[in-house]
Amino acid sequence: LLGALIFRIVHDRYGRAAKLTGALLLLGTSTVSIAFLPGYEQIGATAIVLLALLRVAQGIAVGGAWDGLPSLLAVTAPEDRSGWYAMIAQIGAPIGFVVATGLFAYLFTSVGAEDFVAWGWRFAFFTAFAINVVTLFARLRMAVTPDFEELFTASELTPSPVPELLREKAGDILLGAMVPLATYALFHLVTIFPLSWWLLFPEQYALGQLFALQILGAALCVVTMLISGKVADRIGRVRTLYWGGGAIALFCLPAPFLGDTVFGALAFIPSGFALLGFSLAQAAGAVNANFESRYRYSGALITNELSWLLGAAFAPLVALMLAHQLGNGGVAIYLLSGAIATLIALHFNLARMQVNEQDQVHL
Repeated sequence: LLGALIFRIVHDRYGRAAKLTGALLLLGTSTVSIAFLPGYEQIGATAIVLLALLRVAQGIAVGGAWDGLPSLLAVTAPEDRSGWYAMIAQIGAPIGFVVATGLFAYLFTSVGAEDFVAWGWRFAFFTAFAINVVTLFARLRMAVTPDFEELFTASELTPSPVPELLREKAGDILLGAMVPLATYALFHLVTIFPLSWWLLFPEQYALGQLFALQILGAALCVVTMLISGKVADRIGRVRTLYWGGGAIALFCLPAPFLGDTVFGALAFIPSGFALLGFSLAQAAGAVNANFESRYRYSGALITNELSWLLGAAFAPLVALMLAHQLGNGGVAIYLLSGAIATLIALHFNLARMQVNEQDQVHL
């Protein structure tokens, strides 16, 4: 959220190209710097502080790298293909996760556990900079073109003053931030949380097994995202998210009975990824229609970043604490609370959609 606000200033003063270039260079530089960070044995607690600062820099860069593509796709998509077009903007997440996890799995199995801890993990962060450079050129080639800018202008997707936006649309921002809460919480519970749990209890299952489960899960995530695009074109994006939130709530029920075993991970991770794909495909900007055109670009930006902050930022830490104190049941309750919040927000949004449709009929 902070990164989005900071790079909004860059966008206003220097344009979209400068914003994207600065954000992606900051992301790449902070990522590769982690590869060269001295360990705790060399500089003590300073290593923890530096790592935290680099992670903050990554977060600021991710916020600044938002280019408005989900909003543009929502506005320009054919009337009966909005779900499919929205899915396109999201499908890069599981594909990127497969690449990253596959690289870590290869390094772990190739160099051995001792060398991996000593230096192998650093190689993955080092190579990420090369990927970041490719991403930068690809994003600039797409987003900084006359056609792209013309589409934004024609769709009235231009930044609006943030104070005015917050004053006029605070309720819509909060509602929009609550809609994908369960989705973003589930994202971190199937990606980061299992790794944190393994670090605390490595005897329960092998790291190689965990990597394999996550790669399988991410592949299932791609499949269910494609399904979600088709389903959303039939029943609508908001209703698809409603079914996805309900499925996540039901997913929480058997979690206390799975146990902290390989079987539990086998049941939780791939099925969690599958549910994640179905809802994540429609999570970005599903309620952006609540914003008038002049507020849609900035409203979508702030709503998206606030959603990640509320739904995902603290999820791994909170889940780890609850798992340690209460077991899997505590994690299930935490995810269930997010699913309930999502369903309540979607209920209010569906009611609002019906009111708007009635108003249009009367007009």
